[in-house]
Amino acid sequence: MKNGRFSDAQIIAVLKQAEGGVPVSELCREHGMSSASFYKWRARYGGMDASLIFQMKDMAEENRRLKRMYAEMSMQNDLLKEALGKKR
Repeated sequence: MKNGRFSDAQIIAVLKQAEGGVPVSELCREHGMSSASFYKWRARYGGMDASLIFQMKDMAEENRRLKRMYAEMSMQNDLLKEALGKKR
């Protein structure tokens, strides 16, 4: 997964500045980012604080791990069914 230029703390700081009344165009110019990036961040992280973002990333990582485990178990199950089916 691609790591961005901005850390989670920086993203939250930019969003809080926007909530404080700083115009979006000014924030984009000041931080060297596009307005599309700002609106993506606001859609994804709006209303969150740093701890919630950390929890969200942990849950996403755990979800990836569980999906991988399920895929492996499903493949093993299919192989066992295939092996048992041939013996009969």
